[in-house]
Amino acid sequence: MKKNLYIEFIAMCAFVFGCVGCNLAPGSYPYAEIYNLNTNENNLISAIKKFKTANPEYKVPSIVGLIDGRSSDVADHWYHVYFYNKADNEIIYTWIRQLNKEEVSFAFVSINKGLELGNWNRVNKDYQKKENKQKIKKFEEQILDEIKRFLE
Repeated sequence: MKKNLYIEFIAMCAFVFGCVGCNLAPGSYPYAEIYNLNTNENNLISAIKKFKTANPEYKVPSIVGLIDGRSSDVADHWYHVYFYNKADNEIIYTWIRQLNKEEVSFAFVSINKGLELGNWNRVNKDYQKKENKQKIKKFEEQILDEIKRFLE
């Protein structure tokens, strides 16, 4: 009897942790693909602006209403940046956060299908493994690597 009760308790705990595990994940963006870069926030923001000037097709159309920057919330620790992949008709959401004087985090968070907002899919969460890897690789090759060139 005790053995069955113990097994049921363990099974219930495993079930509860499995169901609510994502709520226990660290931070506000637990699934984001995070890249730590040896620069500061201002330099990275400047490199992104230069990238978008050199590649205007990556600017989100103004009709969407997404603007790079911090929100008006004083507790906002992130500088939000959006890119538009015209070929795939996707809006890419990223953020920047200063870690220390010499290092900044640049996170690839999610992708919205189309220009109508509300179709967001989080990387490392909402895509199948193969498609997720493809999305990350495309982001790294088409956006991240190009931005890094503007940092040099």
